Amino acid sequence: MGKDLIIVESPAKVKTIKKFLGGNYTVHASVGHVRDLPTSELGVDEANGFAPRYQVIDGKQKVVSALKEAAAKADNVYLAPDPDREGEAIAWHVAELIRDKNTNIQRIQFNEITARAVKEALENPRELNRNLFDAQQARRVLDRLVGYKLSPLLWKKVKRGISAGRVQSVALRLIVDRETERRAFNPEEYWLFRAHLAGATPPPFRADLHKLHGKKPAIGSAADAAAVEAAMQGQPFVITGIDEKERQRQPQPPFITSTLQQSASQRLGYSAKRTMNIAQRLYEGVELGEAGTVALITYMRTDSVRIADEARDAAREFIAATWGDDHLPAKARQFKTKGGAQDAHEAIRPVDVSVTPDSVRHLLPPDQFQLYRLVWQRFVASQMAAARFHDTTVTIACGPVEWRAKGERLLFPGFLAASPQKEAQDGEEVAEGDLPKLSVGEELTALSVEKEQKFTQPPARYTEASLVRELEERGIGRPSTYAAIISTLLDRDYARLEEKHFAPTDLGAVVCDLLAGHFTTLMDVDFTAQMEGSLDKVAEGELDWVKLLEDFTGGFNPVLERAAQAMDTVKGGLPSGIDCELCGKPMVIKFGKAGTFLACSGYPACRNTKNFTRDEKGNIQVEQKLREEPEKVGTCPQCGGDLVLKKARTGSRFIACTKYPDCTYTAPFSTGVPCPREGCEGVLVEKSSKRGKIFYSCSAYPKCDYALWDWPVPGPCPDCNSPLLVIKNTRARGRHIACPEKTCKYSRDLDEDGGGEE
Repeated sequence: MGKDLIIVESPAKVKTIKKFLGGNYTVHASVGHVRDLPTSELGVDEANGFAPRYQVIDGKQKVVSALKEAAAKADNVYLAPDPDREGEAIAWHVAELIRDKNTNIQRIQFNEITARAVKEALENPRELNRNLFDAQQARRVLDRLVGYKLSPLLWKKVKRGISAGRVQSVALRLIVDRETERRAFNPEEYWLFRAHLAGATPPPFRADLHKLHGKKPAIGSAADAAAVEAAMQGQPFVITGIDEKERQRQPQPPFITSTLQQSASQRLGYSAKRTMNIAQRLYEGVELGEAGTVALITYMRTDSVRIADEARDAAREFIAATWGDDHLPAKARQFKTKGGAQDAHEAIRPVDVSVTPDSVRHLLPPDQFQLYRLVWQRFVASQMAAARFHDTTVTIACGPVEWRAKGERLLFPGFLAASPQKEAQDGEEVAEGDLPKLSVGEELTALSVEKEQKFTQPPARYTEASLVRELEERGIGRPSTYAAIISTLLDRDYARLEEKHFAPTDLGAVVCDLLAGHFTTLMDVDFTAQMEGSLDKVAEGELDWVKLLEDFTGGFNPVLERAAQAMDTVKGGLPSGIDCELCGKPMVIKFGKAGTFLACSGYPACRNTKNFTRDEKGNIQVEQKLREEPEKVGTCPQCGGDLVLKKARTGSRFIACTKYPDCTYTAPFSTGVPCPREGCEGVLVEKSSKRGKIFYSCSAYPKCDYALWDWPVPGPCPDCNSPLLVIKNTRARGRHIACPEKTCKYSRDLDEDGGGEE
């Protein structure tokens, strides 16, 4: 009798699951997708039912061979990729590849990686779900058709190497439309008044102007503000009303993918991609000392706030034991999932509520600890009693001006005992504290009255948190796609993060405008949301995936043909409104490999170029920089000229010959530190990403792909013998020496080494 085989997605899961099972099972990983459409051609036969032509992904041949070999030796094969459409697709493709070795194939899935969940899944296997696979296949083919047909058009009209995507282009439109609103916005002046008052009982308190002559104040100029001051001149501040009431604040539901990404962005400053990577590790299992590999949270791609009954019961028991029965609501809370959500599995929660964040803090890296604490606190709080507050609103008259002061006092913490962060929710304002004892008719002492000129602000640019919220609310994309959408916009240089807010680049704006001008339906937010609904119907067996694609291409293909003829080309550059100071010809905006710049339209006779930025209104601001003498660093080995240190547009330094363009010799800027890879003879050199982030990689690339983000210094590490160390710069410690190995905690002060190049 042979062993049964379990195939999961991730190698990290292999270790976690092996711990639960006896010797009758072997566990292998597919390491993500094993089969996909070809990269060098469309790979979809539109004339024959959109039949996809799948092939084994480059580099996965060894993985597939290992899976086939293991399947041939097994009695039964259980496919256990993640419990969503993407996981179903991976399972389907694995099944197709191993079916000639073993036909006893079934699908299992679990929302948490625990002994109970895995064993329960093995006791209740099912057949592969064709509808779920077809839904994922329809999305993949749909995105391939759009991307593969639109991208060459953009290469021809805008710039080679850029891309368009069905969902990413709509997300880009949200960012571009918001920027258009901001640039069209005209600020309006208004004035705020604050009074600092004192009653018979301390302490003093603040009141804000609430009404003027019984109406909402419209103080739009200095003259209006002076008129308010004149109306109050010599008038006493008298309390005309005191309203006291008790208010309850209810906890929020446990996290779903979008709310986890939003909260991690707001509280921890994590990007959506970073949040999902950390959550993936917490889901698959982390090392917890003597306990071994333990999964800490449930599956992190979900749009359902539902939780299992046993998880809810465990939370209530923990709450009662930790804070007392008074911190439990009379009835266990059940949250309603939004309409349109798939509700395939639970909300994101801790696997075991008794594993508190503090109990594992010393065993987890800081980012994993912080995200686990966020998930744990939100889940526990969601099952606790409401917090109760005593709210006081005091109305004060001073002539025709009505003032209002608000205060709150916490009566009972409820869920705040588990999740103490004091943050506003659903638009409510967080009060400053309790007010002193006051009475109606009491005359107050005005300590000071302040006025402040303000101006209305344009709509805020999207942050990662607010963009994810907008995508979710509009039905664009799905939980598994939010992070990828954002990463694609940044990687394609269609948008940049400026102080954590998305600003469209000139390239992003022109691509958006061209697509919106010709592909009205494709770029329509409502159409994109409707397409998500159609894909849901395919998953539920209510719509044929081929019919969905026929309907889409019936409208898309004719529009594509017309756009190929009618779409304007911008390869010659966009007008800038600026003339070249060298020859007088117009400067144009060009899209280069390293970003956008101004170039003279008289090229090649005039080679004048300039960097530029845009102000809040979108006006071009030319960067005027004094020419500095470059630092000489040696002699050119090709022509004998001087070598100087230069800086690329993306920020990294490099060495070039001063006799360019007659001599084209260049070399990367070397750190002088040998590559630590065994057998590699390269050295680490300075490079920069498309987004301008500096990193250090091996000079032998692509033969050697070693790279790291921090400036390297020669080792070895005294703790783990790593051949090199790095200079890190953290908020808590500043610049210091540390080991780059994640499992090693070695560090020392920088001054022990006398500094570094960096």
